[in-house]
Amino acid sequence: MPLQIVRNDITKMKVDAIVNAANTSLLGGGGVDGAIHRAAGPKLLAECRKLNGCPTGDAKMAKGYRLKAKYIIHTVGPIYRDGHHQEEKLLRSCYQKSLALALEKDCDSIAFPLISAGAYGYPKDQALQIAIEEISHFLLEHDMMVYLVIFDLKAFQISAKLFAHIQSYIDDHYVISHSDAVSSLRRNRKALLDDSSVMEGPVYYEALNLEDALKQIDESFSEMLMRKIDEAGMKDSECYKKANVDRKLFSKICSHKNYKPSKKTVLAFAIALELPLDETNDMLKKAGYALSHSNKFDIIVEYFIIHKHYDIYEINEALFAFDQPLLGG
Repeated sequence: MPLQIVRNDITKMKVDAIVNAANTSLLGGGGVDGAIHRAAGPKLLAECRKLNGCPTGDAKMAKGYRLKAKYIIHTVGPIYRDGHHQEEKLLRSCYQKSLALALEKDCDSIAFPLISAGAYGYPKDQALQIAIEEISHFLLEHDMMVYLVIFDLKAFQISAKLFAHIQSYIDDHYVISHSDAVSSLRRNRKALLDDSSVMEGPVYYEALNLEDALKQIDESFSEMLMRKIDEAGMKDSECYKKANVDRKLFSKICSHKNYKPSKKTVLAFAIALELPLDETNDMLKKAGYALSHSNKFDIIVEYFIIHKHYDIYEINEALFAFDQPLLGG
């Protein structure tokens, strides 16, 4: 998928470029900055001395040296004061300038830390929102694999209000589902014990022969997807980018009528097409899946569909916060 939120050490990412949340001197510091300089080796510092620093909101590129990445893009995030000193504008510029440099060098992949969200004090939920918005806006126009690298979940924070709403929705539906399942099992078991007819032998039903049954196959997932895209008046590229799906995977789905995608890919397309819950379930059935209230991943996605929130990146933020797989493919 074009944008992935991953838990990892950014110095170990095998990508064309990693982004360093640097200070204005570019000569190393604490946190991510210090870790990148240590991992890249002393030649990085020698090159950085020649770059003559970097203003806040700007970005400069250096070689990756000992890192797995070819390039290091140094960008200087704003120190958060009160939100009224151009912090948001400068933070957005960090992502814009870094992505522009990666594009200039024909990078196919890039990894970002959450800029300014550490020692610089930018509120984590706001820093995350800005990162997602700028990266997703870029990906609507360009093809690049972008990783947002989070060292651990403590460094990752969606809004407290959204988290609470989703947690409440999970609790309500997850508990009800499991209680219903237990009750249903008990009822079925009692019915079997009470029904003496179950001992009378098998019951046979008249069925279509195989040839006739195969003639009744419904449209495939691929066919339904193409139809829904046409009905929505969307371009193919608009749909797969909104779905956070790689162009190659979309092409494979289109080229093979009976291609079976993963469940998270099906849901990603349903989100991109802004399908209501009943149509989302129909699309899932075409690929052999269904939503279940015994699965937190399903409940979270259902929450967003019911509330008509179809921003796939916002949904993926929530899924990551609850330690679930992300939508896309």
